[in-house]
Parts: sequence; C-alpha cells; structure tokens
Amino acid sequence: MINILYISISGNTRAFVQNLVAYGEKQHAGNTAAPLIQAKEISDASPDFQETAKFFCFVPTYLEGGNGVDNGTQEIMTNAMREYLEYGTNGQLCLGVIGSGNKNFNNQYCLTAKQYAAEFGFPFIADYELRGTPSDVQRIYQTLQDHSK
Repeated sequence: MINILYISISGNTRAFVQNLVAYGEKQHAGNTAAPLIQAKEISDASPDFQETAKFFCFVPTYLEGGNGVDNGTQEIMTNAMREYLEYGTNGQLCLGVIGSGNKNFNNQYCLTAKQYAAEFGFPFIADYELRGTPSDVQRIYQTLQDHSK
C-alpha cells in the first residue's frame, strides 16, 4: 500500500491524486504485486491526527508575491499541511514530497515542496505541472514505488 497525504486548493492536486489512484488500481488489477494507493486530503478542517504508517506528501505551490529567490517565498494557503506534518511525529513518517505548480513562475515552481523538504528533512522526489499529464502519473507512480522500498 502506498499512502498519500495531499492538500488541494484549486483542485489540481486533487485531480492529479485521483488519476494516480485510478492508475494504481489499474496496475494492481493486472498484477496484484503492484501496490494500491490510499489517499487522504488535508484541509483547514482536518483534525490533528497522529499518522502510524509511512506516507508521501503532495503539495501545490502558493507563495506570496516576489520572485521566489530573495523575496516572495512566504507560503500561503497550504499551511494546514505544514501544521499536519508538524503534529506529533507525522513529519518523520513522510518518505518524500511531490510538488506541483506552474512553470511560468520560474524559481517559484514547486518551491513550497522544496521548502518542506528542507525544513522537515525528507526528500523532494518528484514534480509535475498543474494537473499533470498521463505520463506524469506513470512516472510518479513508479517513483512512489521505488521510494516505498
């Protein structure tokens, strides 16, 4: 089983994770050794909960202004995920973070995920743009499998 925690503001991350879960189910149907994916959305309404199984974190990038290098690196709108990771030992159970964003924002692309990796000490393992593509789903599914071992 691959466990995913994600936060979705505009629906892009939710759509990507749903596609990833569906892809995983397809892979599992043809080969029961292929892992299924269990996903849980984190929001401001999510209660603090101590996770007991290792998981991957999916986070979009929402930053306040600036260029993402020397200013404009203040995270906004995804703070519920940060707080969830800070709760108990949740951050220690994270196997890695997958970031998404818009490549038009240059240095800010996936900056929230990169900041999480630096702050919590888990790896930044993959990225995709906006809602991702079918090839992104396949690539990230394989990446999750590789980092689950």
